[in-house]
Amino acid sequence: MGKVLLIIIAILTSAQVEAQFFEERASYISLGPGLSAPYEQMDLLQDPGVFAQGEYVLSPASWIDIRPYAGLILTKFKENSSDEVKARYRSSANALLFGGKTRLTAPIPFVAPFFEIGIGASIGSFETFMPAKSIEESGVFLHIPVSLGLVLEAFTNVDIKLTGYFHNDLEQFVGAAAVGLSFPIY
Repeated sequence: MGKVLLIIIAILTSAQVEAQFFEERASYISLGPGLSAPYEQMDLLQDPGVFAQGEYVLSPASWIDIRPYAGLILTKFKENSSDEVKARYRSSANALLFGGKTRLTAPIPFVAPFFEIGIGASIGSFETFMPAKSIEESGVFLHIPVSLGLVLEAFTNVDIKLTGYFHNDLEQFVGAAAVGLSFPIY
């Protein structure tokens, strides 16, 4: 009888306790010019487009964030290129991006560098053209998001970053040079 009473008291008191694991919560949006490139010629980065992404930011500490995200990448290759190498290597991506990533921020005053990595999926259509291989696929594909950037402390809640999504199945890289804005949630 004593054990049952103890369990009931524990359940009733635990319902009244609220734990706060995350110090801060915020919404985040980043926008910028998008791009895509085949793995074999990532240095060309010739296929321009648009990039937009929203994130829900959960911060258990000031130097680490957990970020579920959803975004959009739209790129298109140029049909007529004067450069022969660029004409043989091209790609396009029209996709929704979603997943989760972690941001690690160095606590440096004025300009705080950060690194992000995670895992996600892309839903859409992709084309990758290389001399030895041609890939045209639509569907859901795994991607690895990686970002490098700087949080600008002079402008509260603003950062700049280079972000990329690696699609190994499609042998294609999509990414952006983006500006991000964070809005605290209270």
